Amino acid sequence: MKRYLYLWHRWLGIGCCLLMVLWFVSGMVMLYVGYPKLTPLERLAHLPELDGCEACVPLRTALAGGDGKTPRSIRLASVGGLPTYLLDDADGRTRALAARDGRPLAVDADRVLASARAFSGEVPMQLQGRIEEDAWTHTRNLDPHRPLWRVQTADEEGRLLYLSSQTGEVVRDASRRERAWNWLGAWLHWLYPLRGGWFDGQWANLVIGLSLLATLATVLGILVGLLRWRFRKPYRSGSRSPYAGGFQRWHHLAGLLFGALVLSWIFSGLMSMNPWNLFGRGTPLDLAAYQGGSWDRALPAGLEADAVLRRLRAAGLRVRELEWRALDGEPYALGRSASGNSLLLTADGEILRELPADRLLAAARALLPGVPMQAERLERYDFYYYPREEHSMMGYLERRLPVWRLRFDDPRHTWVHLDPYSGAVVGVLDDGRRGSRWLFSLLHSWDWLPLLTRRPLWDLWMLGFSLGGLVVCASGCWIGWRRLRGRRPKRR
Repeated sequence: MKRYLYLWHRWLGIGCCLLMVLWFVSGMVMLYVGYPKLTPLERLAHLPELDGCEACVPLRTALAGGDGKTPRSIRLASVGGLPTYLLDDADGRTRALAARDGRPLAVDADRVLASARAFSGEVPMQLQGRIEEDAWTHTRNLDPHRPLWRVQTADEEGRLLYLSSQTGEVVRDASRRERAWNWLGAWLHWLYPLRGGWFDGQWANLVIGLSLLATLATVLGILVGLLRWRFRKPYRSGSRSPYAGGFQRWHHLAGLLFGALVLSWIFSGLMSMNPWNLFGRGTPLDLAAYQGGSWDRALPAGLEADAVLRRLRAAGLRVRELEWRALDGEPYALGRSASGNSLLLTADGEILRELPADRLLAAARALLPGVPMQAERLERYDFYYYPREEHSMMGYLERRLPVWRLRFDDPRHTWVHLDPYSGAVVGVLDDGRRGSRWLFSLLHSWDWLPLLTRRPLWDLWMLGFSLGGLVVCASGCWIGWRRLRGRRPKRR
């Protein structure tokens, strides 16, 4: 039986060791340079201030010429220097209407270049046409905006800008530095060389299969390492390892020291793919009921764009983006500044920083109708609600405090996080998602507040153990190469 364990570990290790080296090297890069993204704060910072909208048509007039769909929310922002109504639909798509006349916005080359200049300033730039997908746009949250317009700018950061063909908005930027490091980082780590072409439809299955084989190789390696270690009687040389020295000894000792962490990283990487739908697809929420009816058809005059901008400006908020939302059929406007600060204006003309708790929680019961709900107001971060750096995988998520945590007594034990500043659902956790929090986020990124809040302790932990894992895998590559060349390791 032992012989079969050794053989399985040997040949699985030979097959997976180089891939595992790439995972550790690219993972260390990703600790500090993430896959390109445009975070909400970056987007707001690049928008011009909305000075006023005296010439804007009323929202009801603009919506009357639409297709009759009730948008989830409506935004007003400058796109290419022109005020534009952006209608976010429940299916994730966004429609753009010119705020001056209410007509659908034509997203052509001129509009794209104007939007790119508004984002980057007056720098030389080249329109590279429309693309479906490239190395920096693999993420699925860009699907509603495809095909994407791509613009190369000549600013100091050498940005590539990607703009929505639906609205003309900049939806992603990728600096020269991000692109350079990502060839060694996320592009390798997530096996993006397999995306596109013949492999594209099987990319997820390939990643799952390779991760599963690497996990098995690591488990067998730990077992073999323990079996080869003399816990009681040393070998004749006095050592408890059978290997005389060199890479064989390094591999054995490093495997004993770091094998459990190597296993946790490889296994949690497998869990990141939600293999075989292990964690489910999340609890469906009735957002339409939470919002309540066709609220966009009954906006009072006090919530029209120009009136809202004047009120919020008088309250000290320099608005970069205006958004209309509804709570249980009652509309309100939300203004955001470049720094992400926000104020609310209700239909009654009241300016608020947060939505009243009684209104918010009463409306929230419609998210899962008829299910008992308990509410808890979080004033500080905890294991299930915490921020990450902007460059990290989850860095695009806004995690403001305080936040409401709603616990529903449904079969999936669903938790919903509600932002009181906007009324938006900012997180949904059920049994499956909480399992993913442990098996992926904790084991893979060590998203653990005692480490995250004590930098550089987290950095030392991640880099130190990553280097240990790299020694295990790199020494395994050398041993595998020697085995393939017919050279056997010397034993004591």
